[in-house]
Amino acid sequence: MIYSNRPSAKSYQAIADARHFPFWLDDPAKPNPEPPLTQNLSTDLLIIGAGFTGLWTALLAKEDDPAREIVLLEAGEAAIGASGRNGGFMDSSITHGFLNGQARWSHEIKTLHALGVKNLSEIEAALARHNIACDYQRSGEIDLATEPYLLDTFHQIIELGKQYDIVFEFLDRDQIQRVVKSPIFLGGIKRFDSSLVNPAQLAWGLRKTCLNLGVKLYEHTPVTNLIEENNQVVARTPHATVRAHKVALATNAFPPLLNEIKRYVVPVYDYALMTEPLTESQRDSIGWRGREGLSDGNNQFHYFRTTADGRILWGGFDAIYHWNNGFGTQLENRPASFALLAEHFSQAFPTLEGIRFTHAWGGAIDTCSRFSPFWGTAHHGKTAYAMGYTGNGVGATRFGARVMLDILANKQTESAKLEFIKSKPRPFPPEPLRSIGINLTRWSLAQADNHQGKENLWLKAMDWFGLGFDS
Repeated sequence: MIYSNRPSAKSYQAIADARHFPFWLDDPAKPNPEPPLTQNLSTDLLIIGAGFTGLWTALLAKEDDPAREIVLLEAGEAAIGASGRNGGFMDSSITHGFLNGQARWSHEIKTLHALGVKNLSEIEAALARHNIACDYQRSGEIDLATEPYLLDTFHQIIELGKQYDIVFEFLDRDQIQRVVKSPIFLGGIKRFDSSLVNPAQLAWGLRKTCLNLGVKLYEHTPVTNLIEENNQVVARTPHATVRAHKVALATNAFPPLLNEIKRYVVPVYDYALMTEPLTESQRDSIGWRGREGLSDGNNQFHYFRTTADGRILWGGFDAIYHWNNGFGTQLENRPASFALLAEHFSQAFPTLEGIRFTHAWGGAIDTCSRFSPFWGTAHHGKTAYAMGYTGNGVGATRFGARVMLDILANKQTESAKLEFIKSKPRPFPPEPLRSIGINLTRWSLAQADNHQGKENLWLKAMDWFGLGFDS
């Protein structure tokens, strides 16, 4: 693999002054929190979690029925989880990419691709309809080759896509260098139905819209218990109780309120850096004026994009799982991962030597074994959940919310008949097998990157069983 795994002293210097806080959330436009819940309530629909999934669920439910009573509870503040910590890549795919979808649901991938494209268009319409300003850019996304064998893989993807009328564009080295100047990028493959957003601004815009439509939001209100009682679902919080006819669970990587979810979702920590704004001469040295979203095509991949004020976000590569679904703010600061990212950045963009990083942060991804969302119910159908987006939820969460509401309403839609929606991922084994399996998979993926993409027996076995691991 082209990247070094040994950070230099310069890499540590580059992150020395970085604030350990998500860049997107470090914004004076951040809204003041709504007061916590202090008195008992009853409602038609209770939504737990005010990230993208919960916010889209609230918005769609209000648009379906403006008179419906909706309560939204958030343990912290809107967007403090994955929704405010991601790279802002809004891919149209609802299956974590074409290859993942084709490998698992080849007979449905054409439909799933169309549903994803439709979902992205509906997001664009919602942003316009509700005047949500979030630096939305329909700029496309390019996967980049850092090794020659990846170019062959890109050609194979293009030919495979043709069988399903899904279009990709191959870019050779000269074409890639016209997009972004870097000595390590040999070519690329472009996906057109992909966008970039400022994820925190998107979440805050959805939040404001929901409040304007009459959704009752209570922040700093964690749900401590969720049970069925007297034909309703009861959510207990530190200071009050909510009784609801229906519940939409949108907690994603946070510790689940339903035991069955623990079998399917593990929190995996991902890390990112943000540079200071580039000078004109620095920007000239790398080009990249088109605001395309970029990522390299390795198993342990980096994702990177520019911001409205001329910075570069550089994240990914490490995907860290902690014993027994370890979770908490103490895991968001990992200097070794930050230094490694800084080292890789300097290799990708040597002309930017000396640039400083202003922000360094981490966050948990709700990872499942099929890398894409899944749905389920509890409490005799009164509670539904959508989770497992595995780092590809900025756009797919809206689709997940739509399906979750349809499930709660018992709607027999065309999409509800899809195996993608009816099925669940394979569960992760209990500890210690969970940690052993995940870490062995991470090591095997790194080995594949170091050996021209060749998979060892462990990865082949994981593919056969429908299990896997991805950042």
